[in-house]
Amino acid sequence: MKHYNIQVFGKVQGVFYRASTCEVANNLELRGFVRNQPDGSVYIEAEGPDERIEQLIAWCKQGPSGAIVQRVICKEAEVKGFEEFEVVRF
Repeated sequence: MKHYNIQVFGKVQGVFYRASTCEVANNLELRGFVRNQPDGSVYIEAEGPDERIEQLIAWCKQGPSGAIVQRVICKEAEVKGFEEFEVVRF
Protein backbone atom coordinates (compact mmCIF):
# COMPACT_ATOMS: atom_id res chain seq x y z
CA MET A 1 0.00 0.00 0.00
CA LYS A 2 1.38 3.36 -1.09
CA HIS A 3 0.19 6.94 -0.67
CA TYR A 4 0.99 9.65 -3.20
CA ASN A 5 0.30 13.39 -3.25
CA ILE A 6 -0.12 14.44 -6.88
CA GLN A 7 -0.44 17.99 -8.19
CA VAL A 8 -1.44 18.59 -11.80
CA PHE A 9 -0.78 21.91 -13.57
CA GLY A 10 -2.12 23.26 -16.86
CA LYS A 11 -5.65 23.66 -18.17
CA VAL A 12 -7.12 21.25 -15.64
CA GLN A 13 -10.07 23.13 -14.14
CA GLY A 14 -13.40 23.38 -15.92
CA VAL A 15 -12.66 20.30 -18.07
CA PHE A 16 -14.15 17.56 -15.82
CA TYR A 17 -10.67 16.70 -14.50
CA ARG A 18 -11.89 16.02 -10.94
CA ALA A 19 -14.87 13.89 -11.98
CA SER A 20 -12.74 11.95 -14.48
CA THR A 21 -9.98 11.40 -11.90
CA CYS A 22 -12.55 10.09 -9.43
CA GLU A 23 -13.93 7.66 -12.01
CA VAL A 24 -10.45 6.39 -12.96
CA ALA A 25 -9.40 6.05 -9.30
CA ASN A 26 -12.57 4.14 -8.43
CA ASN A 27 -12.06 1.82 -11.42
CA LEU A 28 -8.53 1.17 -10.11
CA GLU A 29 -9.98 0.61 -6.59
CA LEU A 30 -7.88 3.41 -5.12
CA ARG A 31 -8.79 5.52 -2.09
CA GLY A 32 -8.30 9.24 -1.47
CA PHE A 33 -9.58 12.50 -2.94
CA VAL A 34 -9.22 15.07 -5.70
CA ARG A 35 -9.83 18.82 -5.40
CA ASN A 36 -9.25 22.06 -7.30
CA GLN A 37 -6.63 24.42 -5.91
CA PRO A 38 -6.95 28.23 -5.82
CA ASP A 39 -3.89 28.50 -8.13
CA GLY A 40 -5.74 26.66 -10.94
CA SER A 41 -4.07 23.29 -10.39
CA VAL A 42 -5.69 20.03 -9.28
CA TYR A 43 -4.50 18.24 -6.11
CA ILE A 44 -4.91 14.51 -5.58
CA GLU A 45 -4.12 12.20 -2.69
CA ALA A 46 -4.33 8.54 -3.67
CA GLU A 47 -3.69 5.29 -1.82
CA GLY A 48 -3.47 1.74 -3.05
CA PRO A 49 -1.16 -0.84 -4.60
CA ASP A 50 1.93 0.68 -6.25
CA GLU A 51 1.03 -0.60 -9.73
CA ARG A 52 -2.43 0.99 -9.61
CA ILE A 53 -1.06 4.30 -8.31
CA GLU A 54 1.36 4.29 -11.27
CA GLN A 55 -1.60 3.76 -13.62
CA LEU A 56 -3.40 6.74 -12.08
CA ILE A 57 -0.29 8.93 -12.39
CA ALA A 58 0.09 7.92 -16.05
CA TRP A 59 -3.56 8.88 -16.64
CA CYS A 60 -3.06 12.21 -14.80
CA LYS A 61 -0.35 13.16 -17.30
CA GLN A 62 -3.03 13.07 -20.05
CA GLY A 63 -6.28 13.80 -18.20
CA PRO A 64 -9.70 14.00 -19.83
CA SER A 65 -10.07 15.12 -23.45
CA GLY A 66 -10.44 18.85 -22.69
CA ALA A 67 -7.42 19.07 -20.40
CA ILE A 68 -3.99 20.39 -21.33
CA VAL A 69 -1.59 19.00 -18.73
CA GLN A 70 1.67 20.93 -18.48
CA ARG A 71 3.27 19.11 -15.54
CA VAL A 72 2.56 16.61 -12.79
CA ILE A 73 4.39 16.57 -9.45
CA CYS A 74 4.22 13.34 -7.41
CA LYS A 75 5.47 12.80 -3.88
CA GLU A 76 5.19 9.66 -1.81
CA ALA A 77 3.73 10.30 1.65
CA GLU A 78 2.47 8.48 4.72
CA VAL A 79 -0.60 6.25 4.28
CA LYS A 80 -3.70 7.86 5.83
CA GLY A 81 -6.20 5.01 5.45
CA PHE A 82 -8.88 6.64 3.31
CA GLU A 83 -12.07 4.59 2.93
CA GLU A 84 -13.15 5.79 -0.53
CA PHE A 85 -12.13 8.07 -3.38
CA GLU A 86 -14.11 11.28 -3.67
CA VAL A 87 -14.22 14.78 -5.12
CA VAL A 88 -13.64 17.38 -2.41
CA ARG A 89 -14.69 20.99 -2.85
CA PHE A 90 -12.85 23.72 -0.96
